[in-house]
Amino acid sequence: MKELVIKLLKKALKAKKVKIKEEQIDKLLEIPPNIELGDYAFPCFFLAEKFKESPEQVALDIREKIGTPPATDFEDIQTQGPYINFFFNRKSLAKKLVWNAINKKENFGKSKIGDKKKIIVEFSSPNIAKPFGIGHLRSTIIGNSIANLCEFQGFKVIRLNYLGDWGAQFGRLLVAYKKFGNEKELQKNPIEYMLNLYVKANKKQFDKLAAEEFKKLENGEKEEVMLWRTFKEYSQEEFNEMYQKLGIKFDQQLGESMYGKKMKETIKELKNKDLLKKSQGAQIVDLTKYGLGVCLIEKKDGATLYATRDLTSAIDRYKKYKFDRMIYEVGKEQELYFNQLFKILELMGYKWAEKCIHVIHGHYLDKDGRRFSTRKGKSVFMKDILTETISLAKKEIKKRSPKINESELEKRASKIAIAAIFYGDLKNNRKNNALFDIKKFVSFEGDTGPYIQYSYARASSIQRKAKNSQKFEVYDLENIEIELIKKLLEFPDIALKAYTFLNPSLIANYAYKISKLFNEFYHSCPVIGSKSEMFRLALVEAFRQIIKNCAHLLGFELLEEM
Repeated sequence: MKELVIKLLKKALKAKKVKIKEEQIDKLLEIPPNIELGDYAFPCFFLAEKFKESPEQVALDIREKIGTPPATDFEDIQTQGPYINFFFNRKSLAKKLVWNAINKKENFGKSKIGDKKKIIVEFSSPNIAKPFGIGHLRSTIIGNSIANLCEFQGFKVIRLNYLGDWGAQFGRLLVAYKKFGNEKELQKNPIEYMLNLYVKANKKQFDKLAAEEFKKLENGEKEEVMLWRTFKEYSQEEFNEMYQKLGIKFDQQLGESMYGKKMKETIKELKNKDLLKKSQGAQIVDLTKYGLGVCLIEKKDGATLYATRDLTSAIDRYKKYKFDRMIYEVGKEQELYFNQLFKILELMGYKWAEKCIHVIHGHYLDKDGRRFSTRKGKSVFMKDILTETISLAKKEIKKRSPKINESELEKRASKIAIAAIFYGDLKNNRKNNALFDIKKFVSFEGDTGPYIQYSYARASSIQRKAKNSQKFEVYDLENIEIELIKKLLEFPDIALKAYTFLNPSLIANYAYKISKLFNEFYHSCPVIGSKSEMFRLALVEAFRQIIKNCAHLLGFELLEEM
């Protein structure tokens, strides 16, 4: 309906010889502080100087140019001082919402602006031979949601997990395994065992040996390659188990290692394009004149680095997919590195470098406000977080359903735990640090994932009780009904805005607002047995569909019963 207001204003302003884009009108439109002042208000202050008239007179003139709008769309258009206030036909608005939401279902709010163009979203990207820790959780949650947002706007999305399966750290692990390793111990608890081995070798005394071992691995020597493959297989098993629990799916899971041979071509290309320089025996690209420092490409012993692999992978991906955009969802501490990477691609002559985007996220903070990457010197593992969250969810469920059977309890608790963790992250702007407080996340009240699920379950309960025996009729609407209808109609705009800014928090915050409004409606407006039963049931169904679409974009499931 907002589009109707914009078109009316654009036409009226054109008649007054004012050239203005629809986007500018959109930015100027305001939502009045209370419903008595209309649904949208257009301020005329900015036109007063142009016409040498008071803003009040300008508002009257524009209102005259608007003329008589269709009664099916607007009940009234008034001026109040310097504002033009638009009042929608509330009954028509209500019918439009419930019709579209109920009939379009999961397609409500979608657009085709993507036109099936390809977007690669690289996210999660944990390191082989290390547990899936909290450090990669933000990238996993945010990246997954961004992929959903892009897909919702009609893009063909390639979800890519780029595993850290190569690099000098494997030299240390190989040293540790050869010196201290035991095959039986490795098989018992592979991930934690590999982590302990790595810690043992992460000392200065092993630096030289580690470099030699990694060089052997890069040269393809059999023993080193065989051990590395074993480490990788164990890691991938644990990662895939965790992704299954979180409901995360990828189109491709690739490792840095796959670009081994192709990296030589990249280094050769950098040399041919006169971009490589020698510095203390190593090969670098000097970006100081761009304010980006120096990027190390090859160590003096010939070993490669992240930049070598990432340049190679980017070139390879464009050849394969001809992507419209490539999004790297990685922490903000890597901002300089990605600026270097994109600048080098640009200097290599790749025009598509401008299509590469680093989507940053802040850090998790513990309840004391400090970085949540470690606690008392120990890593924080995702499997421990999930176990703790499920346990808390079970306690909350049992308070409400003490007789619930164990199987159903486990199923509900797992879904509530995922919603709690995902929403607890996504309600924050991704660029900011996020407080990670599991106990608050699992609460069934307030701005939480379980509250969103609870609101949906309440709406589902109403539908189960309904007999659908009355005729559909929209009677005079209560203010809370009008507020809920208007807010639900905003969903397509919110989804588009969330995609535009690659900001899932816009969806999360919107989901909380409509859930709050729905619960206010539930308490104020009886559904079953009321004169408006059929319309209100349709409104409840519209809410169910839209909150379900929000949950899909955020990456978690809803529950019919809590």
